Amino acid sequence: MLDTLLELTQWPLPWVQVVVVGGWLAIVGLISEGLYLTKTVSAEITRKIVHIGAGHVILLAWWLQTPAWMGMAASVLFSLVALSSYWLPILPGINSVGRSSLGTFFYAVSIGLLTAAFWANGRAEFAVFGILTMTWGDGMAALVGQTWGQHPYHVWDMTKSWEGTSAMALVSFVVGLLVLGSVHGLTPAVGAIALVTALTATFLESFSRWGIDNLTVPLGSAFMAYALWQFWG
Repeated sequence: MLDTLLELTQWPLPWVQVVVVGGWLAIVGLISEGLYLTKTVSAEITRKIVHIGAGHVILLAWWLQTPAWMGMAASVLFSLVALSSYWLPILPGINSVGRSSLGTFFYAVSIGLLTAAFWANGRAEFAVFGILTMTWGDGMAALVGQTWGQHPYHVWDMTKSWEGTSAMALVSFVVGLLVLGSVHGLTPAVGAIALVTALTATFLESFSRWGIDNLTVPLGSAFMAYALWQFWG
C-alpha cells in the first residue's frame, strides 16, 4: 500500500504529463487559428509557425519522462486527426481542405515511430534530435528560403533556394550539437555526428515531395545519428 502511494505521488503524474503536453498543443493550435482568422501572416508562414511550435512537444515529453506508450498513443490520435483534416475543416490554419501534401500526417507518424524506436531503450535523445531536426531545420529552411531566397534551384517539380538549403544544414547541425551535446558532452564525436547527420537531413529535405520530408528527415536523422554513435561514440 505504501509503495503504491509513493508511486502515485512521484513527479510527474501521468495526468500532469497529459495536461502539460495537451496544453502546449492547444496553445499552438489557438495561435494557428488566430493567425488564420486574422490573416496576420500568409497561410504558409502560419503552417511553419505551427510546425516549429508543435515539434517542441518532444522536448516536453523528454523533460517529463513520459512513457513510450503515451507518445505512441498520441501519435495515433493526431495522425487520425491530421488525415481527417484534409477532407474536413478541422485544422484550417494548418491544412487547406484537399491539400495534396500529407506533411501534417507524416509529422504525427514520425513522432510515434521514433518514440517506439528510442524511448524504451533509454536513447530518447536520438528521437528528440530527429524531431527537432525536422522542426527547426525544415521550418527554417522554408522561412529563410521564402524570405531571402535569391538563388533558386530545381529538384523534380519543386523550386528550392540555396539560402533555404543552407539554413537547413546549419540549423540541423546546431540542433545536433545542442541535443546530443546535452547528454554526451560536446566531444569531437558529437560534432562529427551532428555534421554528417545535418548533411543527410538536408539531402532528404531537398529531394522529398508531397510532405514526406516530415517522415524522411526525422527518421533519417535519428537513425543516422544513432548508427554513427554506435560506431564513433
